Parts: sequence; C-alpha cells; structure tokens
Amino acid sequence: MRRLLSALAVTSFLVTGLPALTWAQSLPGLTLFSGIKGENQLPFRLDFGGQANAWDRYILRIPAQKMKLAVGQFAITYPDYYKGTFDPKNIEVRVKDKAVKLSEVKWDKEGKLINIFPEEPVPAGTKVELVLSNVQNPSFGGVYYFNCQVLSPGDVPLLRYIGSWIISIN
Repeated sequence: MRRLLSALAVTSFLVTGLPALTWAQSLPGLTLFSGIKGENQLPFRLDFGGQANAWDRYILRIPAQKMKLAVGQFAITYPDYYKGTFDPKNIEVRVKDKAVKLSEVKWDKEGKLINIFPEEPVPAGTKVELVLSNVQNPSFGGVYYFNCQVLSPGDVPLLRYIGSWIISIN
C-alpha cells in the first residue's frame, strides 16, 4: 500500500508539477531539537493537515504505558502565542476506541488551559485519545507545545506531567 501511494505521489508530481499532499503533514515527524526528551513526546494526529487559519481535528494520544494510575482529570496547557480556538462542546475522550462520558469540559482562554473531566476515572494501563474537534488553527504557522497533565482520584490534588505533543501548524 505504501509503495503504491509513494508511486502515486511521484507520478502526480511528474504529471502536474505540483507535489501531492501526504499523510506525513498531519502526523508527528522526527523531532531532533525540541527541548522535550523523546520519552516525554506524545503521539498525535491532525486530521485535516494542520494548515494555518483552517479548521482541524486534533487527536492527542496517550500511550497505555504512560497511564500508570487511573485518571479523573486531563489538563492540556498550550503556549500563549497559540492563537487558535477550541470548541469545548466537541471534545471527547476515547478509551479502547470508545467515547467515555464526560461530566465537564472547561476551556480557560486566558489561562491557556483545557480541563477535561470524565464521569468515571479512566483506568490505568489503557490507551487514551483526547479528540478536539472543530479546532480553528492559528492564522500563522509555527510549532506549539501542548502539555498533558493528569489528576488521579484520591491522589494528592496536584496535576502530574504525562508528556507533550509537539504540534506543527503549516
């Protein structure tokens, strides 16, 4: 399949003179110098290519091995220079490819923070996807560090850092 897609991309470039869009534009690539250690970089996907000033869907993944304890709250922080917008009504948490019921989603625009509260704690050791739909990407491209912190039920009420998604907008 990959070989076929590669051949198709090369052929489209040769025939039209325009490069074909590839899946790599919406997936994280190799990051050499980010300031974030490799083990703290989290995988993600931008469904609509991560184009500046366009609508997108961010699928922010947390691997099962990062979920050491059950989680009662997810907190996503992002930099103050990220000027995109989020739709709190279109944010979901998926566990084992199934949506989890949420009790609340709060977007603090000034604090650059999205808090997501599942009705029931998400079990430890499960793969999680935080799906942010109807995202308006910033007007200008750039690299944005989205940080994930979690709060476990019954734990000391301090958010624990899980990792970062390094999102590039073209």
